[in-house]
Amino acid sequence: MTKDKRYAFSVKVETAFVPDQSDVEQNRYVFTYTVHIENTGNVAAQLISRHWIITDATGKTQEVRGLGVIGQQPLLQPGERFQYTSGTMLNTPVGEMRGFYHITAEDGTQFDSEIAPFQLNMPRVLH
Repeated sequence: MTKDKRYAFSVKVETAFVPDQSDVEQNRYVFTYTVHIENTGNVAAQLISRHWIITDATGKTQEVRGLGVIGQQPLLQPGERFQYTSGTMLNTPVGEMRGFYHITAEDGTQFDSEIAPFQLNMPRVLH
């Protein structure tokens, strides 16, 4: 793995609560998250896999690993962007997600791009 600035992705996330798919009485809280990825390095690189750590308000954690995102392994040229939307379900109205993408540059260099922790919150819930 490398910390060389030639190999860098920027990741930003927006979240939303999905009330029509949630059921508060059954402790089912559904959220979507839209991820904005940009190749901020100067070498083309491909997102190979993802690793998510999802934690609810009780501290229960689940890990999700898999190839690509939404069935794709985008190859991004320097400055190129990719966006996708996915979702998750929690048993509490508040939670957190974080993780990383494993990426391989065009020259074979492998690196991870951190996904900083972000909150999943049902509106009007204190946390």
